[in-house]
Amino acid sequence: MSAHADANAALAEASAWWTTSIIRIEPGTIEVRGYPIEELIGEVRFPEMIWLMLRGELPSRPQASLLEAALVAAVDHGPQAPSIAISRMAISCGVPLNGAMASAINVLDDVHGGAGQQCMELYADVAQEAGGIVPVGAHADAVLERYLAQHDFVPGFGHRFHPLDPRAPRLLALVDEATRDGVVSGRFAHIGRLVEQALHERKGKVIPMNIDGATAVVFSELGFDPALGRGLFILSRAVGILAHAWEQRGQKARIKGPMPTSIPYRYEGAPTRSLRGHTGDPVEQT
Repeated sequence: MSAHADANAALAEASAWWTTSIIRIEPGTIEVRGYPIEELIGEVRFPEMIWLMLRGELPSRPQASLLEAALVAAVDHGPQAPSIAISRMAISCGVPLNGAMASAINVLDDVHGGAGQQCMELYADVAQEAGGIVPVGAHADAVLERYLAQHDFVPGFGHRFHPLDPRAPRLLALVDEATRDGVVSGRFAHIGRLVEQALHERKGKVIPMNIDGATAVVFSELGFDPALGRGLFILSRAVGILAHAWEQRGQKARIKGPMPTSIPYRYEGAPTRSLRGHTGDPVEQT
């Protein structure tokens, strides 16, 4: 093989190293999913851009409005939310905005930040088990029973702070409106309410749907894969993380921990003791 052929082969290999159907970049050209960026700018709203990037096509305006409502609902939940607190503490320790945001986003995993995706997976399990059957009440009950056999609580229901999460009813009302208008099917709103009802019957008390359960309904109704649930939540919560980091930067406080130094933490270790008389011999295990 000639040196020229070798060079062409190397160039072809390098060009194929990363392949994408999302964006085409050439000198003077930027196309997102085939659309010139200059046509998108000023015409496409940010939720529509998110949809285009993830799904490959633009949504209808009603679909984008429903997605936008879910993203707006979850932007913030105050400094008591660990991710928000971390962003503020990071800023007080001298970390720049990008570092504070990264530190905060890194804790949005299974326990804090994962409930929406987990709830989407639960709804998807009910939908899959039911198939095309309507109503799906028995299937929701069966899936919930299996879930509770392996978990202590159901993601998307109940809230440690709100007896009734004010965000959930509003989002469900918007889903109901979109269902009447033919924008979504309403199937996952129905499943979510059935899970809430089945949970009530099992626990003997009302455990209402929270923001994670409601956004799981919205994202599922709009056809997003459950695996995207956490990423969509992070896009939303990143706004609150940024806002709190910026506010903390303006307050100029230094090295703020999780609580004021005037409030002591609880120590549960050994009482005060002395090294005097300590022989250094290994401690016998009993």
